[in-house]
Amino acid sequence: MPLPSAFDPGVVAALSAFDATSVRHVFFVACGGSLSIMHPAKFLLDQHAPLPSDVYNAAEFVARAPRSLDRNSLVILCSMTGTTRETTAAAEFARSKGAITIGMTIAPASPLAKAVDHVVSFEAPYTTGVPIDAKNSNYARIYQIVMGLVALTGGEDLTEALIRSLAALQTAIDQAHSAFAPMFEDYATRFAKEDVIYTVASGASYGAAYSFAICVLMEMQWINSQAIHANEFFHGPFEVLDEDRAFILLKGLDSTRPLEQRADEFLHRFGSAENILVLDAEKLDLSGIDPQFQGNVVPLIFFDTLWRFAYKIADLRKHEMLEGRRYMKKISY
Repeated sequence: MPLPSAFDPGVVAALSAFDATSVRHVFFVACGGSLSIMHPAKFLLDQHAPLPSDVYNAAEFVARAPRSLDRNSLVILCSMTGTTRETTAAAEFARSKGAITIGMTIAPASPLAKAVDHVVSFEAPYTTGVPIDAKNSNYARIYQIVMGLVALTGGEDLTEALIRSLAALQTAIDQAHSAFAPMFEDYATRFAKEDVIYTVASGASYGAAYSFAICVLMEMQWINSQAIHANEFFHGPFEVLDEDRAFILLKGLDSTRPLEQRADEFLHRFGSAENILVLDAEKLDLSGIDPQFQGNVVPLIFFDTLWRFAYKIADLRKHEMLEGRRYMKKISY
């Protein structure tokens, strides 16, 4: 079956280059911020196909060497710059086992691009500073790969609905920035003074919470953080909660929302509302986004808007974001 003409050409070329029906296992592999998009991608695949899949940190993927990795495996990798050594090594390892590899990067001539069978490019404003349309983001590309794979393996063909939803995503993001702006203005002053800020989410949104915790709060602002799964919160982490502790809770629209709702109720029962920043997707205008994909695209809205919140914190702390890092991309490690 042909994929929609509106699909990214790189995605179409990659998925058309092999027999999708031969795929028996999908591996989502990356590091850091790129790893965070793999969680919602797996969530989407789990929703729509019986294909087993796993999410791996790239270095552990090689070290663990899963026995299920073989010529019937599809390995989807991502590195924004394409220079992440562990991810490139993971691509080479996967190919050595006969697996099909798709590498996502903004740099088609990068080491990762050279190490994979097929390259899918995307756009990212965080390193270039140039605004993009969200339909060209890493989320959008990996969702096309996943739903294209679903359709090509005999699952329900929702590719046209996905494309329509992605086309409406940037407008939803822009409106979310306006909707969340007063709340961000209010919370930034208090959160800029915190030494520890926890993030909480589940389902498709967990990746956004994870990325914001490790790549923004810790990496760029040196604020101690931990991404806590909304249900794991009740299996130990809730003991740190008091009226002085700061939390960011992401309440999405997928099937795991009740888990986040439970966390919300507990946080406000024993914490202080002024220290609990809740981003609730039910308050967003998602016009044009198909209801069955709203829960999947909400994480990108959360992260994009939180990025602006992070800059407010950075300004108040007088601590630069990307430029202020001590180690990242500055020394050998």
